[in-house]
Amino acid sequence: MKHQETMLNTLVKESGLIGFSEDEIGDDHIYTGLETPMRADAFKMTDDEKKEKIAVLFGQIMDVMGLDLTDDSLKGTPNRVAKMYIEEIFSGLNPANKPKVALFDNKYQYNQMLVEKNITFYSNCEHHFVPIIGKAHVAYISSGKVIGLSKLNRIVQYYAKRPQVQERLTNQIAEDLKAILNTEDVAVIIDAKHLCVSSRGIKDDTSATVTSYYGGVFNTSTKIAELQNYLNQ
Repeated sequence: MKHQETMLNTLVKESGLIGFSEDEIGDDHIYTGLETPMRADAFKMTDDEKKEKIAVLFGQIMDVMGLDLTDDSLKGTPNRVAKMYIEEIFSGLNPANKPKVALFDNKYQYNQMLVEKNITFYSNCEHHFVPIIGKAHVAYISSGKVIGLSKLNRIVQYYAKRPQVQERLTNQIAEDLKAILNTEDVAVIIDAKHLCVSSRGIKDDTSATVTSYYGGVFNTSTKIAELQNYLNQ
C-alpha cells in the first residue's frame, strides 16, 4: 500500500494534479509517457508461471465476490482468464511477441501515400481494465522500402494488446513505424469507444475518442486534407 501511495504521489506531482485526491482523478484520463509502465523484473517469471499465479489470484477475486467456484460453469474460469490474459489480450506486453517485419524494395517507385484504413483492434483501458474497441488508420510514404500490408495490422494489434491509454497507443504505433520504415512520413489516426466511459462511470454510450499522429510531410494541411479524403471514401 505504501508503494502504491508513493507512485500515486509521484504521478500527481508530475501530472500537475496537486490538490486532487485519488478518487477525484481515478476516472480521469492520465497519460504518463510513451512507454507502457513496466517493472524491470516483468519477465522473470515464465508465461506458464504467470498463468498459474493469475489463475490463483483471479479465483480469490471470484471467491471474495461470493461466486461458487465448485459450479461446473465457473470452476474453469480462473484458468481461462489467466490463459486469455497472457496469450491473448495482454500478449503485447511481452517483446517476444512483437511481429517480425520484413521490408521490400519499392520497385514500383510508388511515391505517394499508402493508407491502410479501418484496422479493427481491441485493447483494454489501463485505468479500469475494460475494453477499448476501435479502428486505426495508418499511412506512410516510402523512403525506398515498403512493408507488407498485413504487418501494419499486426503492429497495431501488438501495441493494442496491453493495458493502454489511447494517446500512448497512437504514438507507439507511429514511433515503431517510423523506426521500421526509416522515415518521418507516417500518420496514425485512432477512433475508439472506451467501455470505461460507456458501460460505467458517466455511462455515455454515444461518444468516441479520436487521436492522431502526423509526422514529416503529413504534418501539413495539404497532406492532412489528402489523407482525410482517402479515409472518407
